[in-house]
Amino acid sequence: MMSSCSNIKPPQSNIDLNYLGTQKTQWRDTINRDFTKKDQKDTVILFGGMTILQDRLVMAALEAKKEKYVALPNPDFESFRTGKAYGNRGQCNPTYFTVGNLVKYLQNIQKETGMSSEEIVQKYAYVTANGCGPCRFGMYITEYRKALTDAGFEGFRVFSFEHNKITNEDGSESELNLSPALYITPIKAVLIGDIINILSHKIRPYEVEKGATDKAIEKCYDIVSDALKNNKNLLFALWKCRKELAKVKLDRLQIKPKVMIVGEFWAAMTEGDGNYNLHRFLEAEGAESIPQPIINRLMLSIWESTYFFNKELDIEDEAKTNYFDFSSTKRRIITKLLEVTIKSYFTLYAKTIGLHDYTLPDIEALSKLSRVYFPLDAEGGEGHMEVAHLLESIHHNIAHLVISVKPFGCMPSSAVSDGIQSLVTSHYPSANFLSIETSGEGAANFYSRVQMALFKAKQSAKEEFEALETPEHIPEKVHNYLYQPKNEKAGTAAQLLYSLNM
Repeated sequence: MMSSCSNIKPPQSNIDLNYLGTQKTQWRDTINRDFTKKDQKDTVILFGGMTILQDRLVMAALEAKKEKYVALPNPDFESFRTGKAYGNRGQCNPTYFTVGNLVKYLQNIQKETGMSSEEIVQKYAYVTANGCGPCRFGMYITEYRKALTDAGFEGFRVFSFEHNKITNEDGSESELNLSPALYITPIKAVLIGDIINILSHKIRPYEVEKGATDKAIEKCYDIVSDALKNNKNLLFALWKCRKELAKVKLDRLQIKPKVMIVGEFWAAMTEGDGNYNLHRFLEAEGAESIPQPIINRLMLSIWESTYFFNKELDIEDEAKTNYFDFSSTKRRIITKLLEVTIKSYFTLYAKTIGLHDYTLPDIEALSKLSRVYFPLDAEGGEGHMEVAHLLESIHHNIAHLVISVKPFGCMPSSAVSDGIQSLVTSHYPSANFLSIETSGEGAANFYSRVQMALFKAKQSAKEEFEALETPEHIPEKVHNYLYQPKNEKAGTAAQLLYSLNM
């Protein structure tokens, strides 16, 4: 899903530094041994970083394949403190949380089992995404190794994955199993997790009985994970989930502002201390949030792959004429098939469980929308998508507030996107936009700024609703989550009222 920086080699020599007469040695980034198929039989592969539900569903999918994969717990402030203790001071917020989460997990194993560091290094490995561009995301693997070494787990194996392979730490292809039979089912689990998460944010703000939605979601997890583990029909499982979600009693005519959450992928997506529990906080403050699912990031990766590949071909075309490149055509076809297949599965699963009004983003259309402001050749972070989502919300009245959340000092998001967003908001003064950073500290200031932006959003939602005529009779269907009218209004209550007046 992400492109790897496998061509970049870490420093292989020590550099002696002398500060105030004390000789110090720069830390050396060493390469661990390769991973073989024989190693995989005896190794537990750790992973994580998605939403809580998706990590659990992927683990269930891999369990069905008899693979030893374990999802790490959701990162918390203890993970952050652990990452601070063992990581360098130049990291960004997600690194502190994710790196610290892995170190904390290994330390807990050591405490609970009495295993030595050497035994843990031998028995466990970790697989994660990696990337390039003007972002510290490209340094994650190095940060993991340094923190693990300083924590006493020197030699711990860390792998990064690309579109179709997993690489060793020196960039060579690993023998870690990533055959189509292995990763197709986990991808389905991720798509289903996206859909259930989207529905949970649509349903929970309007529940009559507090906690009813979470209980229904947990039942859905049990149903889907059982289907994944035992190779049962996923469509039938999702239909059963549909019935569970329909049992949640709702009052959907409550006036609540809609808040679109964009920004740096991990900071916007995570469901915990990494973004101060932003989604739950918004709901507690009387709002409905619109999350950014993983499939959106996947669609962006596919679009970027096609976009930059086409630019390479344009350069080659200047030097060649009247030729047919079979490999280029093959790549285009495969990429398009991948995009169509993923969208088809998502749509099928969404319709089955009852998510009727959700439209997957058209990245090409969004790129055309944002190219006036954002140079599409600029890589790193979420590319043009942060700007595009704000413009989309303005032009199509999708949300009353757009929050861009990112790690403290995130260069692609803070330095690039936020600078451009200031121009966008100057052209559209009515836009309600908030850019906010997370650092693992300063929650009070974070919440205060969100509350101030929410005040304006609540006023907009109220005015939108009160401008509509309320019919004498309100049909019961409006309180069923399966009734999802799509129209020019932003708020759920206003959408429902508007549909009744049509």
